[in-house]
Amino acid sequence: MRHIKYIPSKDIHLPEYDDIIDVRSPLEFAEDHLPGSINLPVLSNSEREEVGTTYKQINPFEARRRGAALVSRNISEHLDRYFFDKEKDYSPLIYCWRGGERSRSIATILESIGWKPTLLEGGYQAYRKHIVESLDNILQNDFHFKIISGLTGSGKTKLLKNLNDCGMQTIDLEGLAAHRGSALGEETTIDQPSQKMFERILYEELLKFSNDQPIFLESESSRIGNLQIPSNFWTIMKNSPVLELEVDLNYRVNFLLSEYGHFTEDKELLKTKLEKIKHLKSESIFNNWISMVEQNNHKSFVESILKDHYDAAYLSSRRKTYISEPDHTFSMNEINATSLSEVAKQIVATLDT
Repeated sequence: MRHIKYIPSKDIHLPEYDDIIDVRSPLEFAEDHLPGSINLPVLSNSEREEVGTTYKQINPFEARRRGAALVSRNISEHLDRYFFDKEKDYSPLIYCWRGGERSRSIATILESIGWKPTLLEGGYQAYRKHIVESLDNILQNDFHFKIISGLTGSGKTKLLKNLNDCGMQTIDLEGLAAHRGSALGEETTIDQPSQKMFERILYEELLKFSNDQPIFLESESSRIGNLQIPSNFWTIMKNSPVLELEVDLNYRVNFLLSEYGHFTEDKELLKTKLEKIKHLKSESIFNNWISMVEQNNHKSFVESILKDHYDAAYLSSRRKTYISEPDHTFSMNEINATSLSEVAKQIVATLDT
């Protein structure tokens, strides 16, 4: 019987493995995991809690005995349901929280069958440390950010996509964070990732880029929904040149009505979201918003919330965040595919000047 191989996070090359198997509980897996992982837990959420309680309230021996029974049962099910058709040279990478008993238990059985499992040294805990250190290190690569600024509803996120289509390097932070960056920006169909997963995904994005071309990003606050932009990344953003996008209020109103259709269809959801900023506005302004929402006066509501809240807040935030005035200003009469493509081309042209 050969010894099971261990590999540190800094040396792993994930495409080398047939599977990346996370044997932690589903809740642990949901918080974050190695890219491309599948979850084959050797303890369920409730079983992990049960073993932990036994460890604290009874003794470690009883916890290990109960844990061994549960782990053995779950591994047996995985063998029947997942591993039954694997080829003789099957070679997965396996990890748990700290590279301890959970991952060793399943790796030992797979190895005894004749497969070639590799264990991640230190488990996810070591991998997380590797990501944090690697993100700090890669941000020292002298990346050049360019910030796309503009009042709410200017089409900044769509402009990023057009810049990407022009061959530019772009990062859609709101897309990575699954949030549009305001009190009303919470996505209705997907949850935000955890902070750990957000940082890991951001690091993976940066790995794709070269530092000899700028990276375009949308201007943001330091928080996007529940997530914090990593401090080193945020520092670079604040010290980066700004490109301003100007769009008339009427066009921004129409654009937001098309982008946030779920609010016009569910006024109770919209009123619930508005409660988050009620403390920032006078009673008369807030009550006027509620009245317009209840009367389905959507266009007047959007125009009012832009003029009475978002525009002033955005301008104040930009002045406090970015060190200089915009390098260039680009105007659009409408927000559509043609105008966005034209502005993207104009921005690209400035790189040659």
